[in-house]
Order: sequence, then structure tokens, then C-alpha cells
Amino acid sequence: MEVVAVDEVRQALLDGRRALPGVGRVRPGAAGSLPFVVVDDHDVEIAPISTFLRDLMLTDMSPLTARSYGHDLLRWWRLLSVLSVPWEHASRSEVEVLVGWMRSADNPQRHRRRPAAAPAGSMNRRTGKPSLRQGYAPATINHALSVLSTFYAFHAQFGHGPVSNPVPVSASRRARLAHRSPIEAQGEHRRAPLRQKPPVLLPRAIPDGLFDELVGAMRSHRDRALLALYLSSGARASELLGVRGEQVDWTRQQVWVVSKGTRALQPVPASPEALRHLACYFDEHGTPAADEIIWRTLRGTPRPLPYFAARRVLQRANALLGTDWTLHDLRHTTIERMTSDPALSLPDVMAVSRHQRVSSLDPYLRPRVDDVFERLQRHYTQPRPAQTLTPGYDAADFRTVFGG
Repeated sequence: MEVVAVDEVRQALLDGRRALPGVGRVRPGAAGSLPFVVVDDHDVEIAPISTFLRDLMLTDMSPLTARSYGHDLLRWWRLLSVLSVPWEHASRSEVEVLVGWMRSADNPQRHRRRPAAAPAGSMNRRTGKPSLRQGYAPATINHALSVLSTFYAFHAQFGHGPVSNPVPVSASRRARLAHRSPIEAQGEHRRAPLRQKPPVLLPRAIPDGLFDELVGAMRSHRDRALLALYLSSGARASELLGVRGEQVDWTRQQVWVVSKGTRALQPVPASPEALRHLACYFDEHGTPAADEIIWRTLRGTPRPLPYFAARRVLQRANALLGTDWTLHDLRHTTIERMTSDPALSLPDVMAVSRHQRVSSLDPYLRPRVDDVFERLQRHYTQPRPAQTLTPGYDAADFRTVFGG
């Protein structure tokens, strides 16, 4: 009876009919070597996870990466608690249950709290962008598998955990990567078992007309300056929101941001229009000191503008215009405009976007569906060219051979 009950639990998880318990959480750590800690339902630190996350930090990983890994491992810990399987005894069978659950379970982050919000998976008529579908995306599942594989590979070095890594790997991929020059493009290989097929990424650039409309929906000089700087710099949302007063170079028309990947201070371009809006914003609300964040709230006591407040600025404009643009769409728009400019080379685009690999630009090099359809519409309306014979051929001979 006990075996039957366990099988029923596994099947219920595979089908997404059973939710994982909300035990444990990821909370900030007390030490810089461990910025985030995964704790159980008694608020006790889970030692194997902390050891792994601390090693990530010592190898110069971002604290945000440690938090992301922590959430993936917390999900895994909750699944094992339902199956009553210790982490060091986990096998591929438990990994299969995790993948099945993520493929079929409800993702709470896809819940729409606003009544007017578009349902998951629907298409916005104005932008042509599909909203995120219900459930967990294939990339999220693959990321969870990568985290688990790295977690168990780390502990295997010290003789802990199962004898073999419970996350299956692709032998052909390992063989290709083992004998590949780092300057060569990565070849095609079969996906590892349980890995999901990633979708084909398409550019999400904002057309010029819709961007002008978006700028017109901004309520203040601060919002217009923020929007124009996002578009001209190609910076990520969090990077630009961290700019301080001393990091605005008016003479060279650039701002300095802390890059997300390297965490190095790097310059990004600023258009004259963006700097003009920024100057108006400073004139209206005061120029920040050298060590102050330049983006501040406009109501109440001025304080640094958080990411969620910046996103809310765009959400208000979306509600007015019937669109669904995001802050990251502005970065996509910048890169798409640069890649379509014949005067700019791919190294130029990589220098501005701060991508480390040329393959990261692949989505921007694919033709936009809207542009292809527009060219096809022009093709359909063009008159068909009149067919004429090549000089030297007799029309009577053609009529004799082909008729007509």
C-alpha cells in the first residue's frame, strides 16, 4: 500500500495535480560570502546548499546569480520532501518528476492581478507580442536542470551525494565541446535527455511610430529622459537605474554603468535628446550630488527610483496605449537598430551592448516578421513584369514549339 501511495504521489506531481509545499524560503544572508541563504520550514539553514552557494560566490558569481540558484534548489528541496527522498539519494527518477511537474504545474508568477491584464499566452494586437504563457517556460526548466547538475557535480568532488549525477547529460555535446576551438562557432548537437526544446528567439524591437507614441505618453521630464537613455545606451534596466551623478559625462555624451555580467564600470552612449531631457529633469528637481543616484521618485521625500517603480511608468503608458512594452524591449530596440545599420559592424554592436559572444546577437540578425510581411505586401501590389523574348529568337518559332 505504501508503494502504491508513493507512485500516486509521483504521478500527481508529474501531471501537475499536486502543488509543492510552501516550506522554506530564500532569505538574505548575514555574510558577504553568502549573500542569500536557503532555509527550511524551521528557518534552519540547509547546509549542502549553503556550501554550494558559498563556492559560487568565491568563484566571483553575482549575488543575484546566487539568489537565482537558491530558488531553483529550494524548489528541488521541496520536491524531495514530498517524495521523502534525501538529497544525497536522488536519482534520475526524481529529476524526471521535477521536469514533469514544471511542464504541467501552474506558475504563480503568471497570475494576472490586474483585472484588465491580458490572459497568459494571448497576443497583443498593437505590438504583435505574445504574453508569457501559463506555466514554466522551457528556458526556466533547462536552467533548473543546469543548476541541479552543477550542484551535484560540486558535491561529487568531495564524495558526497549519489554515485552518478542524477541529471542526464548529452554525450555528443560533451564530445563536441571537448575538441572545439574556443574561436569556432558551437556546432549542432542533440539535446540531453529531459532538456526542453528552446523556442526560436525573435527581435522585440519597438517600431519608430509606436516608440514616438510611447514617448508622448510619458508624464514627466524624468520619464522621458529615462526612456531616451534606455534607447540610446542599450543598457539593461538595473544598470541604468544605478547611475550616479558623477557618472554622467555631458562632454563626451555618455554615462557610466556597472555592467551586469562583469560588474565593471563601463561607458554607454547617450543621445543629445536623452541628455536634453535629463537636463530638464535636473533643472526641475535639482541636480543630484556626485554620489547620489540620479533617478529619484517625484512624490514625497526623494529617494532612489526602484526597478518596480520604473516598470510601473511603462505599465501606465501601456494601459493608455493598449500596448505591452517592457523595459527590456528598449534594449532589444537599440540593438536591432544598430544591427540593421550598415555603417556599424558586429564588433561595434557588441561594444555598445557589451555582449561577450557573437552568437548572442543571432536573434537580432533574423528578419523581423513585420518587415517581411510589409515587403510581401509591396510585392503583391506590383504589376507583373511583361515577358519579352531574348533578342535573336523568333516569336513564330516559340508559338510553334510552345503554342499560343
